Amino acid sequence: MVEIDRPEEHVRRPEQILGKEVLVLSSSFEPITICSVKKAMILILLTKADMIATQDGKTIRTVSKSYPIPSVIKLSRYIKIPFKKIELSRKNVIRRDNNRCQYCGSRTAPLTIDHIIPKSRGGEDTWENLVAACTKCNNRKGSRTLEEAGLTLIAKPTKPHHLLFIRQSYSNVDSNWKPYLYMD
Repeated sequence: MVEIDRPEEHVRRPEQILGKEVLVLSSSFEPITICSVKKAMILILLTKADMIATQDGKTIRTVSKSYPIPSVIKLSRYIKIPFKKIELSRKNVIRRDNNRCQYCGSRTAPLTIDHIIPKSRGGEDTWENLVAACTKCNNRKGSRTLEEAGLTLIAKPTKPHHLLFIRQSYSNVDSNWKPYLYMD
């Protein structure tokens, strides 16, 4: 049986700790993904990954040994990782736009997706042509261009980088992750 040990926290359940997130780096220290503590421990014990940073003061104890809980791990070998493609979806467009209407900046209204160049005028479903919009602005724009509707965009839409999604997904980023995610 595995027991989680932290001097000031003896009542934590193993599932709570083993399910926490660990940043996974490539052998060249580039962020790849996020996995659970359980998966990270397996990779470390199989010598497929090295521990770079630990969660301060937290350990996992077995009958005979105690292991620090990882916060950041690095894969031991180079693994060819295909370009991280982020799926074009409603959820990801809204996430890229920071849950904010790209016309008025509203965060309170329910958000929809708007085509900058309307589909009726040949606009396509691409990262550069889709933005998050509140219902009011989307209805105001209709099937017109930005100029015809008298609207401007807050930010130019672009295809996001997978690091952006890691940063945005975890509002409370572990301080050990920040150097690898290029955050201050």
